[in-house]
Amino acid sequence: MSEYNPCLDCGACCAYFRVSFFWGECQSSGGVVPDDLVVQINPTRVAMIGTDAKPSRCISLEGEVGKQVGCSIYANRSSPCREFDASWVNGVHNPSCDDARAAYGLPPLTPPGANEPHWPDDGDDGAKVA
Repeated sequence: MSEYNPCLDCGACCAYFRVSFFWGECQSSGGVVPDDLVVQINPTRVAMIGTDAKPSRCISLEGEVGKQVGCSIYANRSSPCREFDASWVNGVHNPSCDDARAAYGLPPLTPPGANEPHWPDDGDDGAKVA
């Protein structure tokens, strides 16, 4: 069984940020990103179609943000997508993840174990004895 991936229930970053990168990542330049999914934004950079203006939504995002999503080119995604981690992946907070989630009314992700009570419930009245 694989570990839970909060990104598959979110997708907010794919529908909030501009995804721009060096044109050399495109297939016609030897990269992996399909050429027909990008738009030129300056002489050296391209952006995923749909992320070059607001409101933003990447052409490769499938599904409903905040419900169930996926990337139609996941194996061939650009470097900004490969480098963007959900908050608390490997124990690192990502405020940009929080910002994108907030734009869609989603709560920020919490560190693993953060939703667990600090003290185990031992059935007493809550008083702790040292």
